[in-house]
Amino acid sequence: MNFLKNKKKLRSYREFLYILPFLIIVAIFSYYPLYGWVYAFFDYKPPFPLTMDKFVGIKWFKSMVDTPTKVTQLLNVLRNTFAISGLSTLFSWFPMAFAIFLNEITSKRYRKFVQTVTTLPNFISWVLVYSIAYSVLSSTGAVNSVLMGLGLADTPRMFLQSSEHIWFKMWVWLTWKNAGWAAIMYIAAISGIDEEMNEAARIDGASKIQIIWHITLPSLLPTYFVLLMLNLANFLSNGMEQFYVFQNAFNKEYIQVLDLYVYNLAMGGGGYSLSVAISILKSLVSVVLLVATNSLSKLVRGEGFI
Repeated sequence: MNFLKNKKKLRSYREFLYILPFLIIVAIFSYYPLYGWVYAFFDYKPPFPLTMDKFVGIKWFKSMVDTPTKVTQLLNVLRNTFAISGLSTLFSWFPMAFAIFLNEITSKRYRKFVQTVTTLPNFISWVLVYSIAYSVLSSTGAVNSVLMGLGLADTPRMFLQSSEHIWFKMWVWLTWKNAGWAAIMYIAAISGIDEEMNEAARIDGASKIQIIWHITLPSLLPTYFVLLMLNLANFLSNGMEQFYVFQNAFNKEYIQVLDLYVYNLAMGGGGYSLSVAISILKSLVSVVLLVATNSLSKLVRGEGFI
């Protein structure tokens, strides 16, 4: 009996050692950087060490809203963040729909080709994406060359140097880059659907649309709701890279989201302590959103995702 207990304990230790490297990586790259939050409570002035800086308490948290100009600027940034995150949430069903229609392609070779082509952009950096956009949409790009060559435009259209529909443009580029990759999880969920259900539906005379509506879609909804809840939990996190490469003097007012605002504040204005304070508040709000969406998931679905 003792031998079995010791064997079970030894197996538990061995299994813990399997995941130990990953726990160390998470601790180093996810939790150790939280030490940097201390900069929000000091009047930090690089390159001097933190020990030489003055402790100011919550001064930088108060300074976010101490003048009407700062309040207006912060509200504009939040407007952009909510607009772009709202668009992503509103069209969060798109990868699921893409996966369903991709699954309906009968030719395996053509289906693999489409899946590969739509997945590859996910591995392209945003710098390269902007290079593609510049080659196609700049004043000397392919689109303007064609329009002017055909006589459809007298002057180049400023697609990139314009703030018109900038939120929608950013969503289009994000969808082009990530839709194929996001659809992979739904494709995996589709492959897990019992084929006997589809066969029974076909025998009963159901059309493809009816099979999709009554079998495929309900089977994908649990996956969709989990991903939707995770997206809601990260509502304030749009990322910085995409908006950094696409920003310019013409669209900065509408493209500057919270992550980009923090970066510009720290790197462009030297407001390191203030940018850290904003990041802390954003992280705390994200944690609250995560807990709230998890509670909502338990209420609606009967189970949470954490």
